[in-house]
Amino acid sequence: MIKNRKELQKFEDELVQTEKVNISKNFRIVDAMYKEAVLLGVFPLKDALSGIEIDIKIAKVINSVSKTP
Repeated sequence: MIKNRKELQKFEDELVQTEKVNISKNFRIVDAMYKEAVLLGVFPLKDALSGIEIDIKIAKVINSVSKTP
């Protein structure tokens, strides 16, 4: 349980600022996640366009909202 959210946020902010980006490590992580998804049967998609109608409807609704209040 988190007892001091401000302290945790401060720690996370400092960690992000001081930690260097390791591209090769990040690619290895993504590769491992992809392999796990394949093993779980999530990839490759059986029908890549399944559900696209819903995505299009959501995009239309979002794009129709006025940007000014």
